[in-house]
Amino acid sequence: MVELNESWLPGFGEIVTWFAMDRHGRIAVMVNNCFGVLPKALLRTIDIEKGLDQLSEYMWGESDEFLSVPENKMGKTKLDCYSAIVYRDAVSRHEVEQLVLEGSVSDLKVIEYSLPSVRGYFVYHAVEGAEEGQDYPVGYEGSSKNGDYFRYLVPTVYAGVEDFPLALRRFIVFSDKVDFEEDRLFESERVDELFVEMYSAK
Repeated sequence: MVELNESWLPGFGEIVTWFAMDRHGRIAVMVNNCFGVLPKALLRTIDIEKGLDQLSEYMWGESDEFLSVPENKMGKTKLDCYSAIVYRDAVSRHEVEQLVLEGSVSDLKVIEYSLPSVRGYFVYHAVEGAEEGQDYPVGYEGSSKNGDYFRYLVPTVYAGVEDFPLALRRFIVFSDKVDFEEDRLFESERVDELFVEMYSAK
């Protein structure tokens, strides 16, 4: 895990996954893909590297400390936008939708495609790419740039903070401004404005 503090900046090879809650209590997994900034509130949190590691292990069902995981939400995963660079070999949106559908119904092991259907999380990815404009969210009609977070996968049954152990909830960033059902893209420069406090401070 990279060293996270208030001086941290996004950079190549440093993929960080963080967790957010919107004003309705829904949970999203935010993958920075090296380019997305992290909220200052998160970077100021004590033991944040350990906390994010623990949250990720819990999410994948791989925690040695938190052994019980929430029941399968038995929902579905819907594709919203997807990365032009990641799916550059896909010939159509339908092909990507089929990949998502096939991956989301697996009950053998939780994978990213099944995080919405099994866990109930929204999944956002940051726009990446060695050069500006190399990547963009397919399906989003507005402009975007490296580091902006776009909505990738959407659940039909939602997770809430109660789906996490008490000890891990303080590592979830809360926003009283965003709505994961409505907001499809978060501009990188607005992350601090939108995600301003940790759940424990709410």
